[in-house]
Amino acid sequence: MPATEERLDTLESILGQFIVHTDVALRRLENEMKVFKDEMRAFREESERDRKALHEEMKAFKEEMREFKDEMREFKDEMREFKEEMKEFKDRQDEENRRKNKEWSALAKKMGTLVEDLIAPALRPVLKKYFDCDVILEGQRMFRRKGGEDYEVDAVAGCDDRVFMIEARSTPRDSDVKEIKEKAGRFFEFFPEFKGKELVIIFGSITFPENVVKHASRLGVYVMGWREWEYMDILNFEEVRRGGRQ
Repeated sequence: MPATEERLDTLESILGQFIVHTDVALRRLENEMKVFKDEMRAFREESERDRKALHEEMKAFKEEMREFKDEMREFKDEMREFKEEMKEFKDRQDEENRRKNKEWSALAKKMGTLVEDLIAPALRPVLKKYFDCDVILEGQRMFRRKGGEDYEVDAVAGCDDRVFMIEARSTPRDSDVKEIKEKAGRFFEFFPEFKGKELVIIFGSITFPENVVKHASRLGVYVMGWREWEYMDILNFEEVRRGGRQ
């Protein structure tokens, strides 16, 4: 019996220790669970605050974007109106320029000053544009007399390798083209200082009938007049370069 009682005492002691250790473990687990729950609660609360803050920020951002889009729409409308106003102004200005050019041309024609008022001011930029010519000599109403014979050219311009003979008529006709072409055949006879340079013939006027332009192109004569009443220009450059084929 004593041995049995001793074993019972040992078993009770072990059981007691187990209960104590279990209780301690349960308490520790309970505390850890409580800490975990507190941390989860804090995490959820913080997440909720972040979510609300992000929602407010997104709401504010969307509102700012809406305002920005409205401002951009207003700006585009203003730019559209500005462009329309500028186009109207440019159209009016172009029309006014065309009207003034017509009046100026009519006055120059009436006064007989086509070369001085219309052709001469445009000559240098036109020769630079089409012939890459930097004019080194220019003169108007160039007159020569040889052997009792008079020879006059309305305008002459020269560069390093070319000399330009410019004849002007107020009312250009086919017959004028032939006359100018024949006159150019004696140019070097009266202006021998230009021998060795290529002679380029330019027929200048205010406007040209289509048949005169075609006839001049066939004979290798450039015509210079108003292009749509906007600026003086060579009107048949490519046609002459192609040998008059149209």
